[in-house]
Amino acid sequence: MRGEMPPPPAATTLGISFKNIDAKIGAIEVEFEGKKEFTNPAGNIQGGFLAAMLDDTMGPALASTLSEGEFAPTLNLNVCFQSAAKVGRLLGKGRVVKRGRGVCFLSAELYQDGEQVATATATALIRSLPR
Repeated sequence: MRGEMPPPPAATTLGISFKNIDAKIGAIEVEFEGKKEFTNPAGNIQGGFLAAMLDDTMGPALASTLSEGEFAPTLNLNVCFQSAAKVGRLLGKGRVVKRGRGVCFLSAELYQDGEQVATATATALIRSLPR
């Protein structure tokens, strides 16, 4: 997030760009590029790609609060779709709702042209990399 490492390949595929990060409270704003390759037969962004964008919004929000050597895999992901997303830019807003010593609760929203298109909540588990 500080530009010291490239984003993971999945985030690159989604066209992520970091707009604002507040590591003190675990909040983030990111943008994604909804590509034609992500569309379903109706021409809308397929829900699985929106779910991945939401996950890639919440994950970095939590990652911004982690200590060196920690990571936090997602244990569950709950997604609600409010309206269809079209090809184009999507804004993701994510936050850490509650962080415990091991379990964290996260939430995020995706917007397109000022309209909310999807929301998600997730639970993540903080782990330490093996030494």
